[in-house]
Amino acid sequence: MRLIAYGSEGIHEIPSAQISDVAAAYGQWPVVWLNVDGMGDPELLRQIAAIFRLHPLAMEDVCNLYQRPKLEPYSDYFYLVARMADPSDALNTEQLSLFFGARFVITFQEEVGDCFEPIRERIRGDKGRIRRAAPDYLTYALLDAVIDDFFPLLERSVTSAEAVEEHIIVKGDRKGVNDLHSIGQELLSVRRAIWPLRDAITTMGRESSPLIHAETRLYLRDCHDHTVQLIDTVESYRDLLSSLMEVHISLSNYRLNDIMRTLAIISVLFMPLNFIAGVYGMNFSPEASRWNMPELNWTYGYPFALSLMAVFSMALLVWFGRKGWMRG
Repeated sequence: MRLIAYGSEGIHEIPSAQISDVAAAYGQWPVVWLNVDGMGDPELLRQIAAIFRLHPLAMEDVCNLYQRPKLEPYSDYFYLVARMADPSDALNTEQLSLFFGARFVITFQEEVGDCFEPIRERIRGDKGRIRRAAPDYLTYALLDAVIDDFFPLLERSVTSAEAVEEHIIVKGDRKGVNDLHSIGQELLSVRRAIWPLRDAITTMGRESSPLIHAETRLYLRDCHDHTVQLIDTVESYRDLLSSLMEVHISLSNYRLNDIMRTLAIISVLFMPLNFIAGVYGMNFSPEASRWNMPELNWTYGYPFALSLMAVFSMALLVWFGRKGWMRG
């Protein structure tokens, strides 16, 4: 547990806090921010819920790590669920459970490590208005950090999509299709994390609660705009991926048709050759009758047969060319 209690007069931070430190700080400072990493100690979670009077159903949702982003209002606090991005893997998102009331903010994370260090630095250095604001402003700052952390992931996916676009058009091999599928899964993961969070932020901005001040509602609009921007970008590039898949299928069909056309031309070219070779391969003796292949006794019978094959082949090629079937 990391405890940061602060106000306009100062700050009290304990990187590895005990439950007694939390109980002592709550009520003595204007804002108490408790960050808990991991859900492996049910007794500790029960003690935290007892100090801040958190509902048991909400604590059950905290321990259920596959919650959809949502906002649940209670009598004297709000419970918010969001998904945090993993900088190394766009498919892996971490659940963030956040409670905020009149004097506290509690964040529960699955693992150690988050995107909140710039906010901690702002609190330590008294930068901006965060030390003089209520917990709802800290909640906005945390949400803003969570949302902004998706932009680098999205930019990386967009860069990969542009590279795959060139790869598919130039080469059109199987690797491009696999890359398209991977990028599509990444974009879908971002969409699943951001879309319901946008609705939760919209609901939060419309709540008529004394816990959410009018100035904070203006900042929540900025968070909402960022989620809309992310969703629009995701939808645009999902359409691009669909178009690239259609281009890949069209190019594959075109290449297949081109190959089939080439094979058909070769087959047609060999048809008269096979016919001539078959005719002269028949075992009819010219000695038995003057009608039985007299060409076998000709001095230039063999060159005659080859020339006949060449004439037929050239005639067919000229005819294919005039029909436009030779164009690649």
